[in-house]
Amino acid sequence: MLKIIKPDEFTLVPWKNGLGHTTELAINDNGSLDDFDWRLSIASVVNDGDFSNFSGYQRNLVLIEGNGLILDHRNGDVDKLTHLLDIARFDGASKTHGALIDGGIKDFNIMTNQSTFAPDVNGYVEQQTVTVELLAGNLLFAYSLTGEMTVEALQDEKTCTVVVGHLMKLTTMSEQQTVKVTGENMIVIQLKLK
Repeated sequence: MLKIIKPDEFTLVPWKNGLGHTTELAINDNGSLDDFDWRLSIASVVNDGDFSNFSGYQRNLVLIEGNGLILDHRNGDVDKLTHLLDIARFDGASKTHGALIDGGIKDFNIMTNQSTFAPDVNGYVEQQTVTVELLAGNLLFAYSLTGEMTVEALQDEKTCTVVVGHLMKLTTMSEQQTVKVTGENMIVIQLKLK
């Protein structure tokens, strides 16, 4: 099933550590900030600071606006996000500290329960078509920063246009669904059942 989630369906949620707010784009049915299988959100970061503790979750953080962010996970790992759609992948239990490079940023967050879903997150700056093989029970999301995307679900013979700032969500009941996503400056996310 293909669904477009519009900005007026997004929810503003306070950070667990109380230091800011996140715009929650989507969360699994009956999910909450303390107990979810997957969650997609966008956050504005305007100050250096520590990240909330999300033990048991995998985090994928994508830079979508601003001059950059350095993430020190305090375990020897450091991620430098300096270009549009750079991605940091890290354990939600990490004692991560974020330091802004030159002014505030916005990031797109994909968080998944480590016991239920494995995330495959990719950013595409150049105009192109990405083909995804979606298995039954898995989820596909796509989000564009600057232009319209076209999504084509081949087996269902469905095509739709996704405008900037809207989130496309696709689930399939068939054994496998081939999906083509065309656009630029887009994030394509596949959540694979473990």
